[in-house]
Amino acid sequence: MSISINYQSTWLHRINPSFKLLILTALFIGMLFVHNPNFLLYMIIGALLLYLFGTGHTWKVIGLLAIPLLIIFLSSSTTMIFFGEGETTWFKLGLIHITEESFYRGIHLGLRSCVFGILSLIFALTTRPVYLFYSTMQQLRLKPKYAYSFMAAIRMLPIIVEEFQTLQQALKVRAVQYSKGIKGWYEKIKLYAIPLLAQSIRRAHRIAVAMEAKKFSKDSQRTYYYQLKYTNKDILFSILLAAWLFLSYICSEQFIVFPIENVR
Repeated sequence: MSISINYQSTWLHRINPSFKLLILTALFIGMLFVHNPNFLLYMIIGALLLYLFGTGHTWKVIGLLAIPLLIIFLSSSTTMIFFGEGETTWFKLGLIHITEESFYRGIHLGLRSCVFGILSLIFALTTRPVYLFYSTMQQLRLKPKYAYSFMAAIRMLPIIVEEFQTLQQALKVRAVQYSKGIKGWYEKIKLYAIPLLAQSIRRAHRIAVAMEAKKFSKDSQRTYYYQLKYTNKDILFSILLAAWLFLSYICSEQFIVFPIENVR
């Protein structure tokens, strides 16, 4: 099964994948210590602009992938808002207790989740997995036996899905009947799990033998089909990120949306 999404390559696609991964990981860790919802709000605005106009994908794909972000924001924020703790009560009905403190904590949690989600989508939509693993081998000195193992595992996922669909159609053609209730679910799991697991084990064994024959277990120097290096696009990304953080901080101090600076 081959799934392909058409997109236009942008400058974000040409950033070194390892550099992009390290920068975004550092940004994720830094966001854990940010407790100002105004700063997070302006971070989301900047991230959205990059997501909408920098990923190179169609509006349909961008819109579909943004739906889970909205669900994450609503679920994470409303849970904290409705069932959080606080002293200044706004509304109370049974288990639902909305306070001023819980409201701002919920907004803060939802905004932080959105920042993480948007940045993750930007990375996923602008980074080819093959380039990422090649970059980790060349720039981060990851051993080839680990990198190629991950690439082989990723390549096996669509194959497993295709085998599942083939098995499903074969059982349908044979008019296999299932029992009702829990026993029927157990029969389905047994019919699907055993063949898929057996095929995956065989395929994994063949891949392991092939990698062993290609001397992936050795630590000797290897050549690479793709040669990835640091470019001026990495510098541009660093400057843009620094400017984005600076503008978000300035806007959070000058254009205050939420009347609170520290949500804990």
